[in-house]
Amino acid sequence: MSVQDAENKDISEKVDLLESRFALRDLVSDYCHGFDKRDYKRFLSIWWEDCLWDIGPPFGKFNGHEGIQTAIHEVLWPAWKESHHLTTNLRIEFEERDKASAMCDVDCTGLLTGENECTIVNATYYDSFERRDGVWKISKRKVKIHYFNPIPGAVLSSPG
Repeated sequence: MSVQDAENKDISEKVDLLESRFALRDLVSDYCHGFDKRDYKRFLSIWWEDCLWDIGPPFGKFNGHEGIQTAIHEVLWPAWKESHHLTTNLRIEFEERDKASAMCDVDCTGLLTGENECTIVNATYYDSFERRDGVWKISKRKVKIHYFNPIPGAVLSSPG
């Protein structure tokens, strides 16, 4: 292999790594946008069909697209009148060319169905990603909820 070939391979690998990082960041963002805007097609598109979504107490574990369907339509969206997720501190590590893990922190503000007071949730997401046939998706998300509290007296209201 020539020096030029070695340099080109290195650049190609770096470009792949950068493109992969952007793809993984988009998955994390699409989780929030899909959930909060109740865009089920967007939300489902981030998960592999054989995924695991482990939300933990009080919600549970959900396997595959069928589990995602149940979690969203029968558990979570009925429980939340509205929600607003903000993720931060995203840290991505590549274990292999087509496998990565990440963690990020999330704050979610919302209204539980039937409630008028604001509820705030703080958690950490632990993700496993896989690239299959050139496409990155989430294979597993473990949620560790740190707190899930009402904010007495706080209401969510539009300006104006």
